[in-house]
Amino acid sequence: MTTPATHTVPIPAEAEKKAAASPLELADLSVMIGGQGGDGTLTVSDLLGRYFLKRGLFVYTSRNVLSRIRGGHADATVRASRDPTAAVKAQVDVLLAFDREAIDMGREELAPHGFVLYDSTGFRSELPNAAGFPFATLVGGPLGQPIFKNTAAYGALSVLFGFDPAMTRAVIEERFKRRGGEALEKNLRALEIGRATAASNGIAHRFSVVDGDGHDLILTTGNQAVALGFVVGGGRFFAGYPITPATEIMEYLQRYLPAFDGVVRQAEDELAAINMVLGAAYAGARAMTSTSGPGLSLMTEGIGQAGTAELPVLIADCQRAGPSTGQPTRHEQSDLSHLANLGHGEYPRFILAPSDPVDCFGMTIDALNLADRWRLPVILLLDQALCQNTTTSKRFDLSGATVDRGKRLTPEAVANLAQYKVYQLTDDGVSPVAPPGTPGVWSEVTGNEHDEWGHVSVNPTNRRNMMRKRMEKMVRARDELPAGRLFGPASARIGLVGFGSTSGPILEAQQLLERKGVATRYYQARTVYPVPVHELDPFLKGVDTAYVIEHNYTGQFGRLLRETMPWHHAKLAPVLRYDGYSFRAPEIVARVTEGR
Repeated sequence: MTTPATHTVPIPAEAEKKAAASPLELADLSVMIGGQGGDGTLTVSDLLGRYFLKRGLFVYTSRNVLSRIRGGHADATVRASRDPTAAVKAQVDVLLAFDREAIDMGREELAPHGFVLYDSTGFRSELPNAAGFPFATLVGGPLGQPIFKNTAAYGALSVLFGFDPAMTRAVIEERFKRRGGEALEKNLRALEIGRATAASNGIAHRFSVVDGDGHDLILTTGNQAVALGFVVGGGRFFAGYPITPATEIMEYLQRYLPAFDGVVRQAEDELAAINMVLGAAYAGARAMTSTSGPGLSLMTEGIGQAGTAELPVLIADCQRAGPSTGQPTRHEQSDLSHLANLGHGEYPRFILAPSDPVDCFGMTIDALNLADRWRLPVILLLDQALCQNTTTSKRFDLSGATVDRGKRLTPEAVANLAQYKVYQLTDDGVSPVAPPGTPGVWSEVTGNEHDEWGHVSVNPTNRRNMMRKRMEKMVRARDELPAGRLFGPASARIGLVGFGSTSGPILEAQQLLERKGVATRYYQARTVYPVPVHELDPFLKGVDTAYVIEHNYTGQFGRLLRETMPWHHAKLAPVLRYDGYSFRAPEIVARVTEGR
């Protein structure tokens, strides 16, 4: 696409030189952008993330928005570091505020050297280390709309940090070129207005940003990675209902799955969604749904039917703060107890916990294979931070992706059968299956207790056989489930345990503790149910204390560990956060050092 001509605002050479005598060089920086919903805070964070990616830095962005379309406070934080990171920085270096409330909420997080850049259209700030420019007014006249203030503010930030002008402009071109020539031209003009304003008012190059070595990386989210993993893993049917923070999975699949002859259906509610998925799985398709806490409650009975009917389905649970509607846009890890005890009665299920986008991609493929091989429901236990926060990631490796449909009978195999039992008792508990419509095959699939042919049965011997057949899958599949990862020296006597997006803050906390001379050993759980006792038991035997770090009030994972391994009860110490925000590494460091 040809870049449209723009009317740029020239920046005087002497203005560009009005920099601090000695710019503060940052190898790990954090920018917070705050305002009202609709001010474009997420747009600015996206632009900054793209720029830092071009500089070879590792990027992690987080969001704090209300569950509404416009209005109400919203902010986003962008962290860029020379070292890999997947956590929010404890202090903010620069605060960009579109209103006074953003300053009031963000100033407490400012580092001692922190700087505030704000839109002075409607107010003035008396903070000593601050600069205000009327961005909305500056762009409202020339461009006709004050909304371009966010791009102008990005331009001002680029001058404050001494960004490369050509690279700064390239980010705008990449971000807005798909919106057409007029939108791109206006954003480029807004960029130059912001740059000229900042440069001529003495804030140029107050900070210096280093280059990094993180090359050939992408910016992505857990939701994007799950959607791509589903496509690459042979997923071909998705049904869901919009719910924060899971909706993007359905939106990405609506965009990409049809090109692979896949089907995406937005159901009228979660009850319909899970039943559509059950029907698709019964028909032979690889099927998935995604939801969050309230939707999961509605799906519970349907997931139970998948367990007893031995239907391979995948459910992505994007956890948020509950109960009930709770806080739809806030972070939490409080669905684990529900999932581990999902529904009435007993049936097998696997609960897998990815920790980053690469994990989300690969474990979605693994989950599809596990569901087919063991013919049961598999749940991806995600959380809001993992689902929606943007981070730099390695490119996903498609070369190792395999599709394993398990004991799936071909028409030729069916022709050689003396009889076909859809729930045949086998040594490993998995029955060979042929999709309905296979010539010569008839079966009955039901949520009732049934015999090998699928006929409803109340025979006690049959009931014992079928219960063992289903439940022992969780034992037999042990070595096929995703293994946990260990970080830190084996000799360390302080243990850390966590799952999901807590991995980023925990790994950073390990580094901070190491600098203090405190050695730690971290077990990153990737299968949380059935509890991987064969991995956790030796880990816990090797430490004096194990801090179980999670986002909920009651310490749900720690409680599950105590139930499964009561002999380690005294070693387990909870580190909990449940205010809707993710851990910062110093919080974990403080808890560990207090407990020594």
